Amino acid sequence: MNSREDKLKAFDRLLTIMDELREQCPWDRKQTMESLRHLTIEETYELADAILEHNMDDIKKEIGDLMLHMVFYARIASESGHFDIADVLNTICDKLIARHPHIYGDVKVSGEEEVKANWEKLKLKEGNRSVLEGVPKSLPAMVKAQRIQEKARGAGFDWDNAEQVWTKVQEELEEFQSEVHSGNHEKMENEFGDLLFSLINYARFLNINPENALEKTNKKFIHRFTYMEKAVQAAGNNLHNLTLAEMDKYWDQAKNTEQ
Repeated sequence: MNSREDKLKAFDRLLTIMDELREQCPWDRKQTMESLRHLTIEETYELADAILEHNMDDIKKEIGDLMLHMVFYARIASESGHFDIADVLNTICDKLIARHPHIYGDVKVSGEEEVKANWEKLKLKEGNRSVLEGVPKSLPAMVKAQRIQEKARGAGFDWDNAEQVWTKVQEELEEFQSEVHSGNHEKMENEFGDLLFSLINYARFLNINPENALEKTNKKFIHRFTYMEKAVQAAGNNLHNLTLAEMDKYWDQAKNTEQ
């Protein structure tokens, strides 16, 4: 691994390159925070994909792409005199120190849950009006639900155990089925949302990340379906010509390739 000196040199190199690109490259000179925003979101998802794939080379690459974006935003802000990269780094350092009084102060904690609870209390002292204020509005709904639940737990609003949550899941499932039978689409949608929210809550109690779990299932389905397409094509046939029972045989073959 690199020494601290090497790490600082590498960061200084990135800052130098960023300055040169901003001053000399037509594309880089043209960029604004708004124009970079969607690219940053894309890079974040690419990092998330690499993490799920456990591909360390891609993780390294995607972290680098995101580091470039952070330096880029700071460089743009420095041009208008708002802040620079040193202000950014000092701000996060100050926040980390203030939010960890059990490390940098004399506060005693019993474990992870108390650290999380103290974190939310400290955020309220910093001026947040609600423990939910820090949940970004543009988060995907599943991730947002998970963060809402985690933050509510930090404020002490939570179930006592997983069994209680599972009972709630079953209750929401019954309510959803009831509305399906009623035929009222709006109520069906509302109850389906409640069911999903309760399942995400249950996953949290089991230490399962629902976003990761669903994405793994997505990838598994894609693998099996594309295998089936290729196998059917290799047999000189087309999916549209097969019955569901015939497709299931290829599907089972795809499943066997995962073992």
